Amino acid sequence: MAMGPILGPGQRTRRSPMAEINVTPMVDVMLVLLIIFMVTAPLLATGVQVDLPESKAAPLDQDREPLAVSIDATGGVFIDDTPVPDEMLAGRLAQIVSVSGEEGGPRIFLRADRGLHYGRVMQVMGEMNRAGMRRVSLVSLGEPGDGAR
Repeated sequence: MAMGPILGPGQRTRRSPMAEINVTPMVDVMLVLLIIFMVTAPLLATGVQVDLPESKAAPLDQDREPLAVSIDATGGVFIDDTPVPDEMLAGRLAQIVSVSGEEGGPRIFLRADRGLHYGRVMQVMGEMNRAGMRRVSLVSLGEPGDGAR
């Protein structure tokens, strides 16, 4: 109750303020936010399905969001989520380097399906090198069982 004890008629009393905080509305809001983040977080991942190999290398510490180049199981190349035909790949990579304005081009995360032939990955890396991209990182899973991606 918010007020002090009620005395009989004619007795004067001083009403004391309520010293309790009701946290139920705050908990409700936090639960709603938690649900929203849990639903939207998986949607933020890159949309190209790639079965990554595993590695013992430590993750890189980085500031700006890198460009993702993915090669799926069929050998198709994607820049972010956009498919790029082989005949247009060199031109598209050169355009990205010229727009970035960074020495060595923008940071690139190369994701390739583990079932691909090594030659296909090297072909795409050669095109990236020819376009002037010098900051390429290969993406892999962490050690088996650690859940890193």
